[in-house]
Amino acid sequence: MIVDAAGSMTAEELLELNLPNKRTELVRGRLVVREPAGYEHGRVAARILGRLAAHVYTTGSGELLAAETGFTLHRRPDTVRAPDVAYLRADRTPAPGTRGFPELAPDLAVEVRSPDDSRRELAEKVADWLAAGARVVWVVDPRARTLVVHEADQAPRTLGEGDTLTGGDVLPGFSVVVRDLLG
Repeated sequence: MIVDAAGSMTAEELLELNLPNKRTELVRGRLVVREPAGYEHGRVAARILGRLAAHVYTTGSGELLAAETGFTLHRRPDTVRAPDVAYLRADRTPAPGTRGFPELAPDLAVEVRSPDDSRRELAEKVADWLAAGARVVWVVDPRARTLVVHEADQAPRTLGEGDTLTGGDVLPGFSVVVRDLLG
């Protein structure tokens, strides 16, 4: 469901909004409200977060953020997106205790496709992340059992469950078989 805020809602107003048990994002000033994603979505997102955490916290390379952490990607009208998993390099991490939505894109944004996500909506999310400076966006589709790697100025790469995903320049040394993320 999209609640039209006449293109005028701000990131600060979104932060103060209280919609229990809803997932919200702000897209060009319009509030987007969705129901919770469900079991399969949460299971896959947790597996990805766990695999990334084992690497990131061992190497000390940065910080991971869990689902529904908002990032202000654009202003006037404001866009606040919330990936299912985000990674920030250590030199780009806001100070602990920072309030509000950081005004930056994560180095890696992970989107796990929910049953109600259309391909168009996912494409818009990917475009927003990359335009705001994300270096890599992974789109994971548990039903299709694929993971698509999006990088600026490169064609998307689709990996099947038997393929190995690497962290490339963003997460050097990270690798996992896609099947292990999907469970």
